[in-house]
Amino acid sequence: MTPQQIELVQSSFARVAPIADTAAGLFYGRLFEIAPEVKPLFPRDMEGQGRKLMAALATVVAGLGRLEALLPAIKAMAARHVGYGVTAAHYAPVGTALIWTLEQGLGEGFTPEVREAWLSAYGALAGVMIAEAYGEEAAA
Repeated sequence: MTPQQIELVQSSFARVAPIADTAAGLFYGRLFEIAPEVKPLFPRDMEGQGRKLMAALATVVAGLGRLEALLPAIKAMAARHVGYGVTAAHYAPVGTALIWTLEQGLGEGFTPEVREAWLSAYGALAGVMIAEAYGEEAAA
């Protein structure tokens, strides 16, 4: 990621953070719509799950400028996700739901440059998580 992309992700997330509960609801609604097979992997308390999602996103977004420091936590999260039943194939619909949610939350502020920055960020992080959990070949 370029410094400009990091800034775009961080500044756009700052505009979504005030509507965190709404954003989390949009995200999970969209995820379950496009990948209903993942719904059983989640707890019944989706409100609590939404808070966890937004807290994790906030941590990752804040740390994008120092990705090396984030890697241990990202790799640990990948290992936990395997235990929940997440597969490498689940990362694609999660990315799709995330981008859709950001588009809804940011409206006109979700410019092509912001989209590309988020796609780059998600691609990099998902790639690390998939490689950690399922091997380099799965991430290719």
